[in-house]
Amino acid sequence: MNARADTPGWVWSVLAWPWMWHAARLALVSAYIIGGLTKLSDFSAAIAEQEHFGLYPGWLWAALALTVELGGSLLVISGRFVWFGAGGLGVLTAVAMATANSFWIMTGHERFMELNAFFEHLGLIAGLVLVSMQAAHAKAG
Repeated sequence: MNARADTPGWVWSVLAWPWMWHAARLALVSAYIIGGLTKLSDFSAAIAEQEHFGLYPGWLWAALALTVELGGSLLVISGRFVWFGAGGLGVLTAVAMATANSFWIMTGHERFMELNAFFEHLGLIAGLVLVSMQAAHAKAG
């Protein structure tokens, strides 16, 4: 079935807006940009955050996170090596999910909040996969 035939005209117009692809990629990685800039502005707090979640040495994990957050975001936004940038951000997000959103050891409201955050992050990973697929499709076609 034709996707355009299934899409209302006004929706198609919004999706076809020339800057929508760029705006969507920027929005997708915005949390990573903010996270990376925050870590860059207060590296000692970034180290403490990593160590709080049991990642040692904290300086190494903080440096890796900062590099992936900013570098991966730039690749996604630029449209170059999107698969690499989005892949790095996805792996970083998966590590964060396993260390920071451990809902399986919690109960009550705390479990609910962490379970919700876990699946929000899973959705973000899916968005990164989709942007990689779209970028690959655009280059191939």
